[in-house]
Amino acid sequence: MPRFAANLSMLFTEVDFLERFALARDAGFEGVEYLFPYAYPPEQLSGLLREHGLTQVLFNLPPGDWDAGERGIACLPDRVEEFRAGVDQAIEYARALDCRQLNCLAGLKPADVSEELAWQTLVENVSWASSKLAEQGITLCLEAINSRVDMPGFVLDTSGKVLALIEQVDADNVRLQYDLYHMQIMEGDLVRTLECLLPWIGHIQFADNPGRHEPGTGEINFLNVFEAIDRLGYEGWVSAEYRPSGRTADSLDWFAGGHRPSP
Repeated sequence: MPRFAANLSMLFTEVDFLERFALARDAGFEGVEYLFPYAYPPEQLSGLLREHGLTQVLFNLPPGDWDAGERGIACLPDRVEEFRAGVDQAIEYARALDCRQLNCLAGLKPADVSEELAWQTLVENVSWASSKLAEQGITLCLEAINSRVDMPGFVLDTSGKVLALIEQVDADNVRLQYDLYHMQIMEGDLVRTLECLLPWIGHIQFADNPGRHEPGTGEINFLNVFEAIDRLGYEGWVSAEYRPSGRTADSLDWFAGGHRPSP
């Protein structure tokens, strides 16, 4: 089976965030990710990773004001300096956490910004960020997020748009972050799509659809998908980024390589 990681922003939310590292390790995970590390000192997070023998596999660049509904600022022409400062902050955390991949959330296009200007801004910001990250040996991932259910107006809502951006930026360290949940909503045909896109995929995430819950609660045949990921020779991490339909411990039947945490 693939190398599975736990997204601590969604799993083990029965306890406070800093307690989730131990539960992830107890459940059998060797890697973790989460949306953002910036509310905590980097040395505190790196200490938890060391204590529990976990690998930090990914986190996102600063997204702007998340609580106010912003979902990334890379496409916003009036926030370029803030975006670049966020890249510098993310590099500081990545170095402390020994994290080799960061994800860039493209953002929601404002109504008063043309599609052309939003795209041009996105290309320029991703080009700048990829160059800065390359100096540190860090890969920049770009995630396609569905615009039908979760994020209406999100600039990168299909894998095709991400590939177009990757081609335009033309940097060796830019990859597609492929989320099975989002792409099932937007595109479907997951196994065939994985086969076609594998050379550009740097990271995979998953949840079932509809509902964004654990495997077995929706329409995706995860046994087939996980077997295809292995068959294709994908060597990266596959992160559980779902909202458990009940307790996290009761949602892990799909995770044959681990064991349940104690009640």
